[in-house]
Amino acid sequence: MSKVSAFDVHQAVTDHIIAAIEAGVGGDVRMPWHRPGMFSMLPRNAEGTHYQGINILLLLAQAQMRGFSNLTFATYKAWKEAGAQVRKGEKANLIVFYKQYSVDPDPENTDDDGSRKVARAYSVFNVAQVDGYELPAIPERPPIQKHAEAEAFFRHLGIALVTGGENAFYRPSDDSITMPDERYFDASTEEQRTLDWLSVIFHEAGHATGAKHRLNRDLGKRFGSPEYAGEELVAELISAYTMAYLGLSAQPRDDHARYIANWLKALKDDKRAIFTAAARAQEALAWMIARQPGASAATDAA
Repeated sequence: MSKVSAFDVHQAVTDHIIAAIEAGVGGDVRMPWHRPGMFSMLPRNAEGTHYQGINILLLLAQAQMRGFSNLTFATYKAWKEAGAQVRKGEKANLIVFYKQYSVDPDPENTDDDGSRKVARAYSVFNVAQVDGYELPAIPERPPIQKHAEAEAFFRHLGIALVTGGENAFYRPSDDSITMPDERYFDASTEEQRTLDWLSVIFHEAGHATGAKHRLNRDLGKRFGSPEYAGEELVAELISAYTMAYLGLSAQPRDDHARYIANWLKALKDDKRAIFTAAARAQEALAWMIARQPGASAATDAA
């Protein structure tokens, strides 16, 4: 399989993504794998209703920190009504509920209709913390076709890989990558399923390059923070660069551009952010190439 140099990857991918963003990439950002009962990365309750507002960020952050592979949460009472039991000693997760009430309007404020609301904290538990609840069955699909060269490239990075559950993430605490069960990848062709799998695993490997004992980037621990958004930009560029470096796509895929445009919006549409992210992604790609057998020639190109 022919490869272009790391410099060519950087230039071609970055130019393509910037052009796509400036042109206005269409379509929703979606995960390339199927999440049972879910259409996006949104926490839900035991009845399947998505949480709203600040609770989305709260539960995503807590799920990431605590390694929950499923985003179903419910109160102790709701789990009991669903026939499940929260295990003794499990630590609750915080959500906020706003209760509305009325008071006499302020006569000096014409915009005051007397409506008020007060925030109250509630405790919810993840499905991983309960017994007696059966998750939806994983759809039956054949194993993803393997790509020997790409898998060898990843293997030489020396990053532990765990497969299972519904989420993809890098966990700094044990320096490991978790990938969803292969059966959740639901593209219409086997070739696309393979590309989706590799695109996701190299995104998470991108995060891993930022670990303190590697390139020591600020990984942005708080979901929704500028640092977190910036790291997502870097990781997705690393995925795009790596896929192109390995010759896995004729041109950078539009889903990379859609994903990156989404995070640029989180950074207040600062398009300059992509250039900073591109430089860090270039550094990460060079690090990854340097881990490969016979790396001297490859790293010279970087």
